[in-house]
Amino acid sequence: MNRTPRLTIAVFLAVAVTGDLVVAATIRVPEDYKTIQAAVDQASAGDTVLVAAGIYRERIRLREDLTLRSAGNEARGKLGLKRAEDTILDGGGQEGDGPGVMMAEGSTLDGLTVTNVGLYDEVAWNKHHATQGNEQPHEHIGQPGTAGVSVLGVNCTIRHNIVHHIGYTGIAIQGVAERSCTPLVQRNVCYRNMGGGIGSMRGSTAIIDGNLCFQNFYAGIGHEGADPLVINNECYENIRAGIGISEGAKPVVRGNKCYRNRRAGIGVRTDSSTAPVIEDNDCYRNDMAGIGCEEHSAPLIRANRCFENALAGIGCRDGARPIIAGNKCYRNRAAGIGSEGKARPLIADNECFENEAAGIGQRGDAVTTLVGNYLHHNKASGIGFDECEAGRSQVVRNRVVDNEKVAVGIHAGWNVQLLDNELSRPEGLPPIVMVFQRAEATFSGNRFRGSGVAAIRTEGKVRVMNNRFECESLRTGGPPQFAVWGLPGSDITFNNNFVKSWRHALVADKTTVTASNNHVENYGSIAIKIDQPTDKPIAFGNRFFSEHDRTGVVVTGGEAILSDNRIEAPEKSTVGKPSRP
Repeated sequence: MNRTPRLTIAVFLAVAVTGDLVVAATIRVPEDYKTIQAAVDQASAGDTVLVAAGIYRERIRLREDLTLRSAGNEARGKLGLKRAEDTILDGGGQEGDGPGVMMAEGSTLDGLTVTNVGLYDEVAWNKHHATQGNEQPHEHIGQPGTAGVSVLGVNCTIRHNIVHHIGYTGIAIQGVAERSCTPLVQRNVCYRNMGGGIGSMRGSTAIIDGNLCFQNFYAGIGHEGADPLVINNECYENIRAGIGISEGAKPVVRGNKCYRNRRAGIGVRTDSSTAPVIEDNDCYRNDMAGIGCEEHSAPLIRANRCFENALAGIGCRDGARPIIAGNKCYRNRAAGIGSEGKARPLIADNECFENEAAGIGQRGDAVTTLVGNYLHHNKASGIGFDECEAGRSQVVRNRVVDNEKVAVGIHAGWNVQLLDNELSRPEGLPPIVMVFQRAEATFSGNRFRGSGVAAIRTEGKVRVMNNRFECESLRTGGPPQFAVWGLPGSDITFNNNFVKSWRHALVADKTTVTASNNHVENYGSIAIKIDQPTDKPIAFGNRFFSEHDRTGVVVTGGEAILSDNRIEAPEKSTVGKPSRP
């Protein structure tokens, strides 16, 4: 066929130094050539191959600086552009060779449907969807396969396409031979593929922007050893994560919506070299966590919104070392943020509220640092430490208020340091803080507000030093109202605390107690009450201020070491009063 008479001159590109005029041509399919590949083979750099609506049963290998585009305008169809829905590249299933489209350096694929490349297995898809991917092979996303659209070490543009029912990944991007590539993958629709919707692998640094990826066999968008920019995508109902990150990948994942995925909205795994930045995403109504990290991965997870997920809003486990900062996690069916299995998270400046369990929950020998979080109106605890063998945590400058049960619950196996926190709850039977048997906790510089049966109720070992316990009003009858309540078997050090309007500053039964240099105001009949101590209690240097005839320290059922404890009139108290000039 003679091409020249039917070409349309589109753009004058440049005049070369030699004076030759370089023009870009538009080649039309099927008017100029019956097949797309024939038109591509005859095109020159800068040309556009414009394809009319129809079904084309072939697979395409593009050439450098060539645009392959469907004919039509930007009108919307049911899923994507109408011209993309109407212009279909059918790869012939298992019959064909190579990807549906092989991209070339500088090439553009714009507005085609690519489908039926390799074997799409409906039975396998349904099986693994039903089992939430738990029976899928645990393999790298970069395993060999034939993609719907393939990028191998080239810079190119892939936009407005619909890629579905592929036997492998819909759009697969890979660097090759130590060469990275930065393709633009923008506003495509990828669904029902037997790999990921979009896969970024092996050193590629793609820009993946504004794509819709749903119902794919693995992740909607998956990463292996790649560092792309992943922004403004929508990923839902994928068998694994909406966005999956593994094997040393370090993408920036920003502004995406990940919801109703069978596992996490965003999932991070493998080793410490997997270190993405995950920020400003909405992850909601997923069947596991909103954002999950495991296997020693080290993501930065900040300023995301994770809500109404079936497990935690943000979860980390198995030695993961995330930084979790500035997120909002609410109305999740488990904790707002959860740690387990020897995870090592830094959890800072998050707000967790209205979760079914704890605002922040920890278990399984995790080692956690909690700084500056605001945890309120959760249906169990603000901060929960479930039973473990040897967990450790530092809890610093958090605001933990108005949770339905306790502000902090510390179960067996934990050693927790709580420093400079605000801890409160409304009146009611639970204490503000509960420390269970075989748990240890140190409280220093904290402010306990509100009421309940106790500010701290303990069966374990506690060191309570330099804290403020302020109850709204003194209750002379009814349920207990104790600043610290030591149950049998506990071990209590109670030093240098300020206690106001609690019926008793310290009540201990069958315990070991040291109480020194505490300041107690407006209390009930006895400030410190110790019954049947397991070891000789020590109380010295305490000051008690009351308008009525009250007792400072009472020990029954055993000997005690008492020294320099004094009851004084309230006007002698200098706590909270301005100093004289």
